[in-house]
Formats: sequence, structure tokens, C-alpha cells
Amino acid sequence: MGKHSPVAIDPDLSELAAAHGVATGYHDGDRRPVTVDEEVVVEVLGLLDVDATTPAARAAALAAAREEAARGLLPGTIGMRASDTRRGAGTLTAEDGTSREVTELAGLEPGWYRLRTAEQEVTVVVSPAALPAAPRSWGWMLQLYALTSAQSWGIGDLGDLREFTEHAAGQGASAILLNPLHAITPLSPVQPSPYTPSSRRFSTPLALRVTDLPEYAAADPATRAEVDALRPEIVGDRIPHDRVWAAKKSAAEALWRAAGRPEPVDPGADLVDFATYCALAERYGGRFSLWPAELRHPGNPAVAEARRALAPRVAFHGWLQQRVADQLAAAREAARDMPLGVIHDLAVGCDPEGADAWALQDVLALDVTVGAPPDAFNQRGQAWGLPPWRPDRLAATGYAAYRDMLRALLTHADGLRIDHVAGLFRLWWVPPGRSPDRGTYVHYDAEAMLAVLTLEAARAGAAVIGEDLGTVEPEVTEALHGRNMLGSTVLWFVRDPETGRLLPPDEWPEEAVATISTHDLPTAAGFLGGEHVRARADLDLLDDVPAEERKAAAERAELVDLLVAEGLVAADASDAEIVPALHALLARSRCRLVLASPYDVVGETRQPNLPGTVDEYPNWRLPLPVSVEELRTDPRVKEVVAALRSGDR
Repeated sequence: MGKHSPVAIDPDLSELAAAHGVATGYHDGDRRPVTVDEEVVVEVLGLLDVDATTPAARAAALAAAREEAARGLLPGTIGMRASDTRRGAGTLTAEDGTSREVTELAGLEPGWYRLRTAEQEVTVVVSPAALPAAPRSWGWMLQLYALTSAQSWGIGDLGDLREFTEHAAGQGASAILLNPLHAITPLSPVQPSPYTPSSRRFSTPLALRVTDLPEYAAADPATRAEVDALRPEIVGDRIPHDRVWAAKKSAAEALWRAAGRPEPVDPGADLVDFATYCALAERYGGRFSLWPAELRHPGNPAVAEARRALAPRVAFHGWLQQRVADQLAAAREAARDMPLGVIHDLAVGCDPEGADAWALQDVLALDVTVGAPPDAFNQRGQAWGLPPWRPDRLAATGYAAYRDMLRALLTHADGLRIDHVAGLFRLWWVPPGRSPDRGTYVHYDAEAMLAVLTLEAARAGAAVIGEDLGTVEPEVTEALHGRNMLGSTVLWFVRDPETGRLLPPDEWPEEAVATISTHDLPTAAGFLGGEHVRARADLDLLDDVPAEERKAAAERAELVDLLVAEGLVAADASDAEIVPALHALLARSRCRLVLASPYDVVGETRQPNLPGTVDEYPNWRLPLPVSVEELRTDPRVKEVVAALRSGDR
């Protein structure tokens, strides 16, 4: 692993790594310098097709890098704001096909351009200087799968979202923030984590409300009875993803057949690829690396032949995606009068065997997993099992895959939350076969990544929220704020960096979204009751349980002291009194947007996801203990809404 001393690294290797954006050192969570082991640097360079394994190979690669730098070529993609000036002389072609000669890149309107110079052709993406500022407002954040209702089939669906949104809009809410609704691989076992999707360009049919389909309304009585009989009975307090998917898939197939097996309308190449992947996965399994060799890349001629052979299944999955899109649009329409509307969550990556990995493998590093270096909470580091973008391939292809992914999401969204937004700047790459601590950072062209994001969000009229929690370099948050993108502020973590004390709400950052917790942290009731300590202790995840219990008690007392100082509760307040006071504290903050979670409001003690666990804890399987219908009349909800509205929002 890396070393906390200023260990000397071979200067030629350091220069070569810098030329390709590979870090040879970084600062840990305590701001101490760490030197990356040379062999890790060499391995990561190899993953970028740069051979540094021998002195001769290293010398040749360094000579090539120096020659490239000496030529003074432009990067494959230039990202800039409309107010910027960049080097670049040649013929500049805009999206409408008009061309003109330029001596530099300056005074450009936002948009996509191609610049042809004497030696190369590059992409230029120009964004507005900033997005419109978000209004001061409040809203809800939902784990949609956790909603239950009289109409849903064991998992929260897009009908529940539409109905929840309609009611929230009537309460005066400005926004609904969702967990990722990215597509699954349509096989059992279903991946329950919304942060390990098969595709980030398409949406999960698990969220479909079958009985809202127009094909259901048009079906004959026998077909409707067949569909109704498929509704699963849910026993216990776990969401059975596999049973729900089996039921919804069978119901959707019955309706599709009854409707005459309709083809998707104007599917487009991306949807055809996705539907082809789904059909091939049904035939050959959910790991495309184990498919017949000729089918492992979408560009191979054999894939086109297989697509024709599997045409009915390709048509079904394409049709299914378009029906999910229809219901997403209906939920968004329910938010039409909200100042911000429905905000979707963009996961940091995709399943390395999923649809996006298959379709976009030319711009992904499939042998790599991204994660995080060791820190105080994860002393061995983290590996998330998600392949990263290759920065060199993104630049060479004009960031087309990244742009198209954003466009696909923004088709259904009024805003985006970017999970692990620091990944637009750098990502921790772990080479194959290495433990999470044996990795290093690979840097991205943040100006280009942000330019694409800002331009596409501006064109869609969408807000952007960046999840900048944890060990994040200051320039990340500064870049967000400079573009009127909101950062993230969590009550448990809003502390003075010098003294460590909890900050009062008038000292919280303004350009941020304030929440009590997140899906990876204790709920309000769980924190107040110490459930987060008990859960980890029961799973033997803590080295010193008494110390953690003392820490939790001290943090609870500190929080109550802050509420008392703000005049929101008495010192002997009960947990039932503290929860609405916590929301009133959020409402007092300087943050532009505050969000409440039903988990907190209704007193759920279990957090949705417990990091460091897979099957030991029911991650992503916990439904809310009250239904959508009950939330409308629950006095706790009304009290929290009143508290949120008390802060002049």
C-alpha cells in the first residue's frame, strides 16, 4: 500500500504518470501526503495502454509522451465556458453546420463544435458560465422502492411516485429527489442496489406500475384477470425483488402479447443495443464475458444476426423501456408546478457485466474497479465493483457516451444529483486482483466533464446537485458553486473544521442541499436511539463496541444541546419531539434546498443501506412502515411539513 513518508519515486515514472493523469501521490483524509507504490502506478498505466513494465518500455513511453507534448497538440476535447478564451486556430463548425475561421476560441455561444486545425480535429464543448440559481425551498428525498401502497406490487412504483408527487406539490414542496432508477439486468437474481445498475441510460422496469399500462386498460377481461392473478403476496418486512420482477415481467409479457407484440416506437440505436443485450442475457446469462466470443462486443456482425434471431425479445424489451418512460413522464408532469421538480440520481458507475459495460466497453476500463483509498472509517479502502470511464477514450470520442447518458437521464428529470461528484475530477482505480488499498487516483479533465454537464443541464432546464461528502478536494465544491450547482450538507457532519463543534444553521453553506441523513447513514430515530451502533455490533463490524456507544451518546447529547440553544426543544425532549425539531433546524439553515426523508419522519430506526455489508444486512430491501396513503394523513408528516415551511421557504 502507499506510504505516509515522502518516499522518492522514479522521476521518469513520475513524469510519465503525470502525462497520463495517473497520480503517484495524494493526501489522505487527514491531509497527510501518501506516496503510491511504483508497481501500482505501473499497473494503472498499463490499464491505459501505456507500457512501463521494463526500463526500455518506460523510456520509450516517456519519449513518446515528451514528443506528444512538444508537438503542442490540442486535447481531443476542449471544455470551456462561454466567458472563457482558449487556444485553438482553424475552422470551427457549429451544430447547425455553419463554419468560420478562428484564431482562438473566444466569444463562443454555448454548444457543441468541431475545430479542424492544420494537424487535427477536436471537439469543443462550450457551456454557459453557470446554471440559474436554485430557489430557496424544501422537498422530499425518496427511496422509491421502499414506498408501499394499495396499488403497488410489493415495491414502490412510478404510480406511487406520481401520487406522492401530486400530494407533495399540494403541500408546497419544491422538489422530489429519487434514488437511482437505472435499469436492471432482466434476470434473477435481481441486483437490489440501485447503485450497481446494468445501465445508467435506461430505467428499471421494476418501477413499472403494470395496471397503469394502456395495454392493461385495453385488454380483454381474461387477460386482465391473468395479470391480476400475478400480483405477488408479500409476507414479512423485506422487499422480494426477484418475486416482484418475475410477476411484473410475466404480466408485461401477457399484455404485450395481447396487444399484438408491438414494436417500440422510433427506438434509436441506444435502445436497440440495450434491448439486444437484454435478449442475449436471457439466452446466454447475465455475464456477457461468458457469452460466445462473437457476441461479446456489440459491433461484431454476429450480434446483428443474433438480434434478428431474437427479434421478438428485442422488441419486448424495447417496448417495455418505452412504457417505463411514459410513466416517468407522468410522474414528472405531476411536478409541473414545483419550482425544481423531480430530481434523479446518477450512480457513479455500472455493473461490469451489464448492458452499459457491453455497449460502451470501448470507453470503459472494464478490468478496473473504482472505490476509495483507506481512511478513518474504511482502513482497508473501498472497492465498489464499478468500471470507470477511460479519460483518454472520452476525450478522443468527444465525450459522446457521457453526453448521451446525461441526455437520456434528463429526458425524464428536472434535475440530477451526481453521486460521488468528485469522480468528475478524479477516481480511485484499483487494478484487477488488487485489494482496495492498492490503487491510485486517475485524473479526468474536469473542465470538459463540467462543461458537458453544465451545457446539457442548461439545455434541459435542469438543476444539478453534487454529492461532495467525505474526503473531497476544495476545488470540487468551489467548481460546483461557481456554476450554481448545489453541494451536499448532512446534519451529522456540519462541523467547524478547527474545533469539531456542530455548527448552528446560520453557519451552514448556502449553495447546498441540507438533509438530516443519507441512505448510507443512520436515520433520525436510529441515531437518537443508537440503533446504528447496535446494528454494526450485532454484525461484528466494530472493534470497540463500548467506545462506539459512548461516542454515539456524546453525539446525541451534542445535537440536543444545539437544538436547545436554538430554542427548538427543551433539554428533556423526547425523541418524538426532537425529530420535527431537527427538520426545523434544517429549515433555519442558509442552504438553498432542504430535503426530508419519510424514513426520518415516521421513526424508522433501520437505515436503508449499511456500508461494509452485502447479505449480512437487508440493504435496499426495507420498506417504509407506513403506506403512501397513510403518509398523506400522518400527523408526523404534517408536523414536519410545518417545520420545513417555518424557515421562510
